Amino acid sequence: MDRDACVELDRQDPLAQWRDVFECPEGVVYLDGNSLGALPKATAQRLDHVVREEWGTGLIRSWNTAHWIDAPSRIGDKIARLIGAEPGEVVATDSTSVNLFKLLAAAAKLHAGRPTILTEAQNFPTDLYIAKGLVDLLGGAHAVRVVERADLERALDDRVAVLALTHVDYASGSFHDMPRLTDAAHRRGALALWDLSHSAGALPVDLNASQADLAVGCGYKYLNGGPGAPAYLFVARRWQEALRSPLTGWMGHADPFGFEARYRPAPGVRRQVAGTPPILAMAALEVGVDLWLQVDLPAARRKSQALGDLFIRLVDTIDGFDLEIASPRDAALRASHVAVRHPQAYRVMRALIDEGVIGDFRTPDLMRFGFAALYTRYVDIWDAVRRLDHVLRSQAWARPEYARKLAVT
Repeated sequence: MDRDACVELDRQDPLAQWRDVFECPEGVVYLDGNSLGALPKATAQRLDHVVREEWGTGLIRSWNTAHWIDAPSRIGDKIARLIGAEPGEVVATDSTSVNLFKLLAAAAKLHAGRPTILTEAQNFPTDLYIAKGLVDLLGGAHAVRVVERADLERALDDRVAVLALTHVDYASGSFHDMPRLTDAAHRRGALALWDLSHSAGALPVDLNASQADLAVGCGYKYLNGGPGAPAYLFVARRWQEALRSPLTGWMGHADPFGFEARYRPAPGVRRQVAGTPPILAMAALEVGVDLWLQVDLPAARRKSQALGDLFIRLVDTIDGFDLEIASPRDAALRASHVAVRHPQAYRVMRALIDEGVIGDFRTPDLMRFGFAALYTRYVDIWDAVRRLDHVLRSQAWARPEYARKLAVT
């Protein structure tokens, strides 16, 4: 394998044309779509139209004429097609953390005699924070039980209201067997809630085939909705009338503009919407989702696996610098990013970014490299690993300024 071979792989890539749909700065190898997806070129045009025409000219009329009011359901139905859900089971709303709080609280209320939220120690930290914050608010016998991944099924018992897991591990890129763990939860009478933030757009997800009950996910990673894009939540149709959001805002009311003094939940999943949707952010998210609806999803999965395999193979050729692959080497067990362990991971990543290769760092010693199939090329992988090799051999990472932690890593 050499650079020319990577160029040839790009020439033969059936997804190659998708790169032209995104802003890809010259001279930058962007391998951080697992944290923030690249900007679709159509997003700026769409936002300009929303700002100048729909807001500027249409003013408040655009809630009706431009269908702003329907955005949570309309975009939710589109996301549903990417995650194996049906129309009317997903809404785009709030942030992942807020949605997680709403669904955990609703699940705890539904199973009031079961005081435990079960999760794993490797879960994404904010998911743990939200769960613990909820049980602190509920008080009494409620508790979050945190166990090691291997102990999850054994820990399911008659006290568990909901099994709450992140599908793809944010650190290693490994992922859970969703159907198996969902079935295990159901056999003990618990609900299964999945965080899909590193899943949608990264690997196939089929919530209904897995019999999942609840799910949340973000819009700014592989879905390319932009920084801080609205998130989404899923409630299986069988639970929609039973689950009541703890945030009973006016947009979740059966008749928001009836201005009734008493709350009446909207039918279906729309009751999970709370406040007024952020239309500019919604418009950006919809552009990214619309792109994904045109993509051959199995082909995207095959390419991200191939990119990851190539990256691992090339990193293995760098000898003597304490690099360790911290993700599954088997592509069938790995999502769309690869983590590499190094004692000076933060400083190496800082130096690598200055060399034009953008990944990210996760404490304590991981460098993460994401392979977004729609705009990452095989030659980008070659160039990234060669620059990593240069940073290590030249000890460019040892510059004192790289020891200073930035606010975002």
